[in-house]
Amino acid sequence: MKGKGIRFREVPFDPSIKGTPTPPVTGFPPFRGGPYATMYVSQPWTIRQYAGFSTAEESNAFYKKNLAAGQRGLSVAFDLATHRGYDSDHPRVRGDVGKAGVAMDSVEDMKILFDGIPLHKMSVSMTMNGAVIPILAFFIVCAEEQGVPSEQLTGTIQNDILKEFLVRNTYIYPPAASMRLVTDIFKYSSARLPRFNSISVSGYHMLEAGAPPPLELAFTLADGYEYLQYGIKAGLHIDEFAPRFSFFFGIGMDGLREIAKLRAARILWARLVKAAGSEAPRSQVLRTHCQTSGWSLTQQDPFNNIARTALEALAATWGGTQSLHTNSLDEAVSLPTAATSAIARETQLFLQKEAGLCHWPDPVGGSIHIESLTDEMVDESWKIIKEVLSLGGMTRAIQDGYPKKRIEEAAALKQARIDSGEEKIIGLNLYPPDQELEIPVLQIDHEEVLQIQLKKLETLKKNRSQSRVRQALQHLSKACRDEKENILERAIEAARNRATLGEISSAIEKVFGRYHAPAGGLSKIYAAHSMNNRYFKKACKLVLDFEKKFGRRPRILIAKMGQDGHDRGARIIASGFADLGFDVDMGPLFQTPAETARHAMENDVHFIGVSSLAGAHQALIPELIGLLKEKGRDDIAVIAGGIIPDTDARALFDKGVLAVFGPGTNLAKAAVELMKLSLRG
Repeated sequence: MKGKGIRFREVPFDPSIKGTPTPPVTGFPPFRGGPYATMYVSQPWTIRQYAGFSTAEESNAFYKKNLAAGQRGLSVAFDLATHRGYDSDHPRVRGDVGKAGVAMDSVEDMKILFDGIPLHKMSVSMTMNGAVIPILAFFIVCAEEQGVPSEQLTGTIQNDILKEFLVRNTYIYPPAASMRLVTDIFKYSSARLPRFNSISVSGYHMLEAGAPPPLELAFTLADGYEYLQYGIKAGLHIDEFAPRFSFFFGIGMDGLREIAKLRAARILWARLVKAAGSEAPRSQVLRTHCQTSGWSLTQQDPFNNIARTALEALAATWGGTQSLHTNSLDEAVSLPTAATSAIARETQLFLQKEAGLCHWPDPVGGSIHIESLTDEMVDESWKIIKEVLSLGGMTRAIQDGYPKKRIEEAAALKQARIDSGEEKIIGLNLYPPDQELEIPVLQIDHEEVLQIQLKKLETLKKNRSQSRVRQALQHLSKACRDEKENILERAIEAARNRATLGEISSAIEKVFGRYHAPAGGLSKIYAAHSMNNRYFKKACKLVLDFEKKFGRRPRILIAKMGQDGHDRGARIIASGFADLGFDVDMGPLFQTPAETARHAMENDVHFIGVSSLAGAHQALIPELIGLLKEKGRDDIAVIAGGIIPDTDARALFDKGVLAVFGPGTNLAKAAVELMKLSLRG
């Protein structure tokens, strides 16, 4: 099998897996029961809460409080402007600065972020993929200036760009160029960062995008196998860099299958690494971080989310995770507050200190049901992995659209099952509360954060040597053209001279270009599974009534504005509304309000449905409405959907939004409400 310029090893099927269960032993290949012999008996999992918001100063204070309260590792969330390689002063990111993570424009921000936190003692995980080169460069220079050599740094950089092309979409450069950045990080890490994980292969975002456990597992391991092949192609021996691989899985509410998923992951990864040429057992160990599902949380009865998170955390630990993030009860509504973050963190402390989970290496090992589920998971996922390899590997499969199509179909099917009541969710379509509870939410003063970052950038550029920055950026662009040079090494030079994240990203973009994903088609899954949805037929009738009244079917533009790439909700809405009879335009990702308004007017739509998950709606939707009014098209109704707190919803109504639909909304019911509002008007 051949990928683009890469020959893939044929991975043999091991019949001993099927029908002959591997002994559930911890610490020995294929590590079914856990990667270490004693597991939590000698070392509990690391409580690693993913956090970051506003400015580096605010996040630093938050980290210090969490560390004092029992957290043992830092997991940094960056804002979307940073993820997409833009400085805070770029016009495309005005609504995103500091909203869903911490703004990070230069090494000076990184130094503030870790001020008073000794990096030679603290394990730091950074979720970064698109702008991975400048972020890792800033971190290394920050440590240097703390007096910590890179050889002493411990932690993980996510560096998993394939997942971005699959589901999360915070990419910058085209796939082939992005893989060059990944392998340059492998090379640098092998030589200079011996204790630092050079990649965290992520399935979490696949779970959140709708992938069921076997699909999440298969695509995650296929991504990992692809990275192995690229590392080998780059001249590294597999046993030099494979031990620094780590993984990141999401944990949903199907607890027993989630336990089996983690056990199966270790079996399959050991098989794949061995097939790729590894001779060292330590290379075959799958070590993983886990995070409880954000998608499983409900807005309608948020205090139930504490129980959901606890159950998912239990599954992660019984599955053998090495570190864990537990989501807060309010994350279906907004960023977590300090109070809800404390509840989430203490959930893990209860499991470690009071529930006795650290007394046994593998408490579920040997259970007939768990072992049977593990074998089933191995078989199901292995079939999917072989399909990916038959296409030429994951990069080729992504280019062909195969994994994205499988995930989107699964997401649409799940939404249809929930909307029809076939799948029950307490508080949503089973035992709904008499009234929705309004809980306090974290509010970020976006304008204040933006002004702080703009001032920092102005001061930085005033005090640095412009000629040195220019020269360092030229060296960086040259390294991108020459595969004998290491791009990360040149970015570190630029960071030392105080080049900004946007400048480093632009120097790389000059050579590689910026990637724009092709528009994908819409599935017909929702209609096929909505016969039991009492709102479905009603919505279809109202669409026909609309057509009779206005002479054409209702036309809607589904828009993603700002730098949020999570498009599960947007694509499900687009597919579902198309099945209900709407004419649907699916707008490209990362649009500005001006681009969205122009798209809507050119296509003469009746509605714009704006999907928002990251808080930028507060700035971007009012701007969109204002632009439509300026152009005399305030007849185009704007609808908002996604994670929008009640306080934000009220403000949006005041600005002229027609309707706001939060998480868990029945899609067909939303269409009914929308048609009634339109026909009434």
